[in-house]
Amino acid sequence: MSGARWRRLVSALWRSVAVWAVSTVTMLALAGILPDFRIQSADGDSATQIAVTAALGAGAFGVLSSVVWPLLVRALLLVPALVLGLLVFFLNGSLLWLALRIIPSGESEAAPETAVVVAAVMSAVASATGGALAVRDDDAYRRRLYRLSDRRRAELEPGSGPSTPGVVFLQLDGVGHDVLLEAVGRGLMPTVAAWLGDGEGARTTHRLIPWRTDWSSQTGASQLGILHGSNHDIPAFRWYEKDTREVMVCNRPTSAAELQRRAVARTGDGGLLTMDGASRGNLFSGGADQLALVLSVAARRGRENRSRAGYFAYFSDPANAVRTAMSFVAEVGREIGESTWARLKKRRPRVGRGGLYPFIRAFATVIERDVVVTAVIGDMLAGRSSIYADLVAYDEVAHHSGPRSRDTEKVLARLDRSLALIAQVAEHAPRAYRIVLLSDHGQSPGETFRTRYGLGLGELVRAGCGLPVPRKARRTHSGAEARAAVRAALRRPVEEGREEYRPSSRHSEPLVLASGNLGLVSFPDVPHRMSREEIDARHPALLTTLANHPGVGFVLVRSEEHGGLVLGANGAEIPLDELDENPGPLADFGPGAADAVRRTHAFPHTADIMVNSWYDPQEGEVLAFEEQIGSHGGLGGAQGRPFLMSPLTFSAPVEDGEELVGAEQVHHVLRRWLRECDGPQVPVETEPERRVA
Repeated sequence: MSGARWRRLVSALWRSVAVWAVSTVTMLALAGILPDFRIQSADGDSATQIAVTAALGAGAFGVLSSVVWPLLVRALLLVPALVLGLLVFFLNGSLLWLALRIIPSGESEAAPETAVVVAAVMSAVASATGGALAVRDDDAYRRRLYRLSDRRRAELEPGSGPSTPGVVFLQLDGVGHDVLLEAVGRGLMPTVAAWLGDGEGARTTHRLIPWRTDWSSQTGASQLGILHGSNHDIPAFRWYEKDTREVMVCNRPTSAAELQRRAVARTGDGGLLTMDGASRGNLFSGGADQLALVLSVAARRGRENRSRAGYFAYFSDPANAVRTAMSFVAEVGREIGESTWARLKKRRPRVGRGGLYPFIRAFATVIERDVVVTAVIGDMLAGRSSIYADLVAYDEVAHHSGPRSRDTEKVLARLDRSLALIAQVAEHAPRAYRIVLLSDHGQSPGETFRTRYGLGLGELVRAGCGLPVPRKARRTHSGAEARAAVRAALRRPVEEGREEYRPSSRHSEPLVLASGNLGLVSFPDVPHRMSREEIDARHPALLTTLANHPGVGFVLVRSEEHGGLVLGANGAEIPLDELDENPGPLADFGPGAADAVRRTHAFPHTADIMVNSWYDPQEGEVLAFEEQIGSHGGLGGAQGRPFLMSPLTFSAPVEDGEELVGAEQVHHVLRRWLRECDGPQVPVETEPERRVA
């Protein structure tokens, strides 16, 4: 055995002994504090014998946690991952109860509820002790973090890792460019501030620029374009396809898989991450071989589903499981308290935050964050060349609390701590890593369309068609990514079979879908995209009703005379090819709005009628057609202005004075940076020409 291996073995044994000793002391202390927890030797109350009994109990619990716990988690991988998280306390307490029964000396006992508490405390103390002892030993620290990600790799000797740098792409879902700058300025994100050189003595290592989304400013369109180089024919978050008679929903696993297939077929390439890449927490795989919590593969059943394997990698460590479960419970309590306070203060705007939402929020801000971050750490310590991960916590909370609320400030601060951990781990990785931070869209504030006007878009469309409007209107629930991740974790189909996404049995009735502040109206009984003339012939008042409503910014329809036509209030009708000279109702939506509308108009599955809500350029507010007070999906405000933050060692994303427009262009920038790392890269000979809007 080499000297280095011998030193590592001695170091590991020393840490194990130290953790065992601390666990023994913890068990003795808890036995003195908790009335239902007793440690007693077979010979009575001899202090020495009690100490020996506690040491044996702590050792047995440690062995069971190391050996039995991973087997339990592996066996339970076939049950919903979220249920597994809720079983953490019960399983850990059962292991302690078993440990007390199998030790040969002593008559120790613990009430079931007490065993749960003792096991949780001992796991947390053991984890903290092991981490504190290992942090001073680079090799041990690397192996410890690596084990948390369940990676099986050979030991790398110092200097034997890859010579070229890897890239970690971290997506802060829904964080707009201006929100990030404000968070940095207020001291909420010190890690990001340090990268930008904000602070005394700080050295600037990264540059920050905004980029502009397509009309469909949501994760499905943006991430598909970023990872796979094409978001062609993604008109919204959800839309109806007349040729297949299916409603596509970006965060439905079957839809995500189909959209990824179409993008690969269009570009002729597997994606950004095809060469030694890892995809974590995303809607799409990016062509990566290493996958965890990727929605486009979540529809697969059985053990081969690597999407849910990410949960096993994390929960196989009992200390991880206990810590995350406790944080989950705390986050549920925090959300209940914050929503109650908001109701008492009568804050406006406000949406309902009851039901299962506190658990969905806790899943996004605790479980998914922890699992994704740990997976990224494992990828870095395995030396993978490219990693792309999505952290959805901010997006989920901002939908219900608002983009600039106190709730979201706390989430941003916790996300910054995750970034700091990843940056720290990069120092222990077998290769250098360059960290790119980006977002897929922002969020625009504003009350809901229904709150302001007392009816939803669907009811307005029915009124314009002369159809009866239900007295009790049906609300459109949020389509946030976290809700889909929860459903995938629970092995429940995402929005499958829900009547609101099925065409009415009355074929002449319109199907109305919402994507943030973008609405889509389709007539399922007409096999082609209806023209303005056909719509007027069938429902003479519909387009006028929509275009003149104060909550509607503009309407896009196909015209037999003009091709594409934008309708606005007071009879405004602007052909698409005249928008540059006369933007009409698009004037308030800023530069690029006309190009975005023209591009979407050319999609094969654009709806018969596309409705973008009103937008206030002074306040930056829109009116969501969903139950969200922070929304995205259409044009208007911060939702269309995400950010891209890159190391200065990379070339500038765009030339000075130019603007980065569209997710597909972001894809080309990221691929260029991968090539600049001079490592194994995505083949470029089949790369399509860059789209010109």
